[in-house]
Amino acid sequence: LFNYQKSNNFRYEDGSVKLCNPHIELMDQDILYHLALGSGSHDLVEMFGDVKFVCMGGTPKRMQEFAHYIMGEIGHKLPAGTMLQDISQYSYRYSMYKVGPVLSISHGMGIPSVGILLHEVIKLMYHAKVKDPVFFRIGTSGGIGLEGGTVVISEQAVDGLMRPCYELPVLGKLIQRPAILDKKLVRELKALHSPEDPYDTITGKTLCTTDFYEGQGRLDGAFCDFSEADKMAYLEKVHKSGVVNMEMESLAFAALTHHAGIKSAVICVTIVDRLKGDQIHVPKEVLDEWQVRPQTLVSRYIKKYLQTKGRFMDSFCGSPCVKSPRRFKLVQQESENYD
Repeated sequence: LFNYQKSNNFRYEDGSVKLCNPHIELMDQDILYHLALGSGSHDLVEMFGDVKFVCMGGTPKRMQEFAHYIMGEIGHKLPAGTMLQDISQYSYRYSMYKVGPVLSISHGMGIPSVGILLHEVIKLMYHAKVKDPVFFRIGTSGGIGLEGGTVVISEQAVDGLMRPCYELPVLGKLIQRPAILDKKLVRELKALHSPEDPYDTITGKTLCTTDFYEGQGRLDGAFCDFSEADKMAYLEKVHKSGVVNMEMESLAFAALTHHAGIKSAVICVTIVDRLKGDQIHVPKEVLDEWQVRPQTLVSRYIKKYLQTKGRFMDSFCGSPCVKSPRRFKLVQQESENYD
């Protein structure tokens, strides 16, 4: 019943992303429907060829704020009279901002949403001839035995059955792809925690579910067929297995980036200790401050890399580089109408 699919980890010799799909090269143009971009309509190399870091988070608002935050952190300057533009605004599904070598993209909620986005962003990396990109997921999570505000760098993503793989039915068969995150990147991020940070930064396993309520053992959903004792027994069990937080995207994020040979990491802040309750009771201003903490850690990594490479730079910031006006209009229409 199961086909455990090994990662290809393919790269071209120069480090650029190589797709594991022979059909793409045979297409007249590849329309990235949910990003409102196309390989024939846009000059993707000109627009995105200098990208090094792809940062993903749940909501458009959070990733717009991160784009402005990272712009200040790396000293990126926009041309006079311009502002950051949502490159994927015509898709009405995801938001994407470019700040020098950094992409800030909203991935929505759950595995299906982040999976669709990753397919198109990985293809974008290929069409743009991006070399050795690093992907980050930055977001929120429920802690298991951790106080709210703790930053967790995922060592491994597991599903609700504690399996470290992403399972997907393809043509009537169950495909399993290993959900592997880069261990060196985990260590490098952990080393960037400052003793002056007023919170802990830890590493551990992340439990990724396909549902916010029943899948995460919550008692406050519309349906609940288990007791509080059942819930606590499950949470204690996974906690003893090394799970320190839970969310809904890491499994697909880890599996698809690994399958594409792309180095990636998941950094989330905990907003509740699930061993103490299901609902979040902290004030909004506290939550807002907590959500910046993963961004701060990723920012430190990006700044350290750019300082090492001498790559604090000004470059494309959002205005589309159109190759074909006719195809550009077609891509906008396709993206607006595509369901």
